[in-house]
Amino acid sequence: MKKAVIFDLDGTLSDSIASMKYCSDLALEPFGFGPFTIDQYKYFVGDGAANLIRRAIRAGALERLREKTGGQFSPEEAQTLQEEAQEQYFEAAFARYREIFRENCMYRVKPYSGIEELLQKLKERKVRIAVLSNKPHEETVRVIHSLFGEDCFDVIRGQMEGVAIKPSPEGVFRILEQLGLSAGEILYLGDTATDMQTGKRAGAFTVGALWGFRERTELEQAHADAIIGYPTELLAYL
Repeated sequence: MKKAVIFDLDGTLSDSIASMKYCSDLALEPFGFGPFTIDQYKYFVGDGAANLIRRAIRAGALERLREKTGGQFSPEEAQTLQEEAQEQYFEAAFARYREIFRENCMYRVKPYSGIEELLQKLKERKVRIAVLSNKPHEETVRVIHSLFGEDCFDVIRGQMEGVAIKPSPEGVFRILEQLGLSAGEILYLGDTATDMQTGKRAGAFTVGALWGFRERTELEQAHADAIIGYPTELLAYL
């Protein structure tokens, strides 16, 4: 029997894509990028806020190039323009994003259907629960406390200075140390290939969530040990 579950946050516990779109669009507007669609943001996110802004800038630069050339450009031209735009705008755009996100990290954020029921059933079974997110730690804690209360999770870890973000397994190892458990005693639940890579690199049993930001194909290609369509289906793997 597994003794703990480590959850990803965005796209697994919380439906937060509207928040990240809102904050990113506001941050990028002064630089002439965006707005981008929800579907675009589902692929911008997942590897930390810095990579979110980098991907959005690169997408915006590519859109500019398409408009300017009518779609007639080489891959080399596209890559050069994207790199130049990232170098020119990233620092200012990312600083603006962090400022906006600190104030708006709960914008239209809600738990996915079935998550609260799953958490209750895990507690009834004395299974410990933890969160590992690439979202900055302060905002990770704020979201978890706002959605689920301050006493729900045993461990909460967001992006912290000096700790590699996912897909590095370092965050998983830190959580295991706090819980006094080994990787074989946990399930790792997430919605992206990054999450599956994180769990596998730590030696955990990985479960892909289909209600999040990515498709089944991505989870299969990342070799998820199991894939579920509704949160309480996780209980079958304990």
